[in-house]
Amino acid sequence: MTRALLVLSGILLAAPFGAQAAAAAPAHSGVAAAFGNTVITTDPDGRTRKVWLKADGTWTGRSRRGLDLAGAWKEKDGKVCMSQSKPRLLGSLCQPFPTDPKVGIDTKDPLGKKVHITLVKGHVDK
Repeated sequence: MTRALLVLSGILLAAPFGAQAAAAAPAHSGVAAAFGNTVITTDPDGRTRKVWLKADGTWTGRSRRGLDLAGAWKEKDGKVCMSQSKPRLLGSLCQPFPTDPKVGIDTKDPLGKKVHITLVKGHVDK
């Protein structure tokens, strides 16, 4: 694995990126469920990443190692596409997005590793 591996949420996991940033986020009802809440990605080893989406098309997060993360997002074809500016990584990754706090999504990161993405009420940082 290289430094170009993304270390944030399951929405963005371990992927080389091509430069895409969200200029402004459209007001989509599915993504709106995340505003004020926490998107948590859990790896098979139990470690997690956290992301907080904002309505202005930006996000902040905490990597599985506790590093501060930030970037931009947009919705495309029913998926959330995120790019990372802190630390800077090129490109973006689009993945399914949980909209119901009671139900998570099982998916794979770009390297094929299974991850579970959940939406948790409130700003959970621990």
